[in-house]
Amino acid sequence: MRRNATLARWMATVEGRLGPLTAVADDFTALTGVPVDVGPTLFERAVLAGSRLPGRVSAGGSCHLLATSDGWATVNLARPDDHAALPALLALLGAPRADLRTAARGVGAAELAVSAQMLGMAAAELGSQRGERPPVRVERHGPARPRDLAGLRVVDLSALWAGPLCARLLGRAGARVVKVESVSRPDGARFGSPDFYRRLHQGHESLVLDFDSGALAEVVAEADLVIEASRPRALRRLGVRAEEFLAARPGRVWVSITGYGRDVDRIAFGDDAAVSGGLTGLDRHGDPVFLGDALGDPVTGVYAAHAAACSLARGGGELLGVSMAACTAAQAHASAVIGAANSAVTGAAVPEAVRAADSVVSGTAVPETTRTPEPPARREADPAVTGAAAPAPTGAVQRRAPATTC
Repeated sequence: MRRNATLARWMATVEGRLGPLTAVADDFTALTGVPVDVGPTLFERAVLAGSRLPGRVSAGGSCHLLATSDGWATVNLARPDDHAALPALLALLGAPRADLRTAARGVGAAELAVSAQMLGMAAAELGSQRGERPPVRVERHGPARPRDLAGLRVVDLSALWAGPLCARLLGRAGARVVKVESVSRPDGARFGSPDFYRRLHQGHESLVLDFDSGALAEVVAEADLVIEASRPRALRRLGVRAEEFLAARPGRVWVSITGYGRDVDRIAFGDDAAVSGGLTGLDRHGDPVFLGDALGDPVTGVYAAHAAACSLARGGGELLGVSMAACTAAQAHASAVIGAANSAVTGAAVPEAVRAADSVVSGTAVPETTRTPEPPARREADPAVTGAAAPAPTGAVQRRAPATTC
């Protein structure tokens, strides 16, 4: 009973915001017969971990939403290397003796994001990816042959949450999933909640390989469908090329999950990807806060599974580029349009941010907005950003959009 009440609190935070995701999940069910309960899919990790609802620090504790001189940006200190690079970031921002929140207020949102990205951090300006690209880009590289998911061999090279969730859904539809990890770099999710990791990978075969031995290419060659979340050049160095895989046999599918697209050399995790797409909540003062727990991950996982099922129905032979930022941006745009429509009915003023979202579709020019930086009295205490000991990183009624199609 307590777990149900906790799940209900998390679901209430996204009420009315995930219409496109709900439509995609419903269409996946229509294609495969596998039901997707959106609430537990999005929040099971937070419920299992006992996480608190986020504010300007993410539920997992590593990602930080920062007020800047002209808006908001996010920086994710998810790895030890990110914490080690923090002094260099502060120096780039011209405030080597300040904490990150103080330094952020002295620069623009774009400058903060770009500076952090230069150091290899996952960082983004709030809403910067809204309308930039579709959630899934499809490229044909091989011959088509329609196939059913049942019995297909899925090789999952991904880690953390989005890719494994995609594999989990395909496995529930009858695919045989093989999870592949590097002997020198295991899946980081293994160091998070054991219960959550087991739920994601239950029933899947597990292989741990020395990627430098050539064994990875041999395993991939046996697959019908591959899921990965790597930079394309990293796989090419290991002798694995998506285009060659697809051309070698009819009906194969390659699912490539990235932060911003295969053509963009930037990393992303779930929380910062959601911020880049504009998928955030508001506090009582109208300032942005994180929404959910690393929403970019599970939202993208559902989109990826649906894209794979659609591709198989078309005959495969396709490379599916799934962008985490674009998947979250689709939700943010839809909720903005609904808000604008409701304002038109009630006579309320339409916020500039909503009109900006509509301009993506209409092509009309929208004046740039100036967002007020976060006042000092409303900032949250944040040990990882203020210089104290950093926390250890961790890994609804909805208005539905029209049913999606493949």
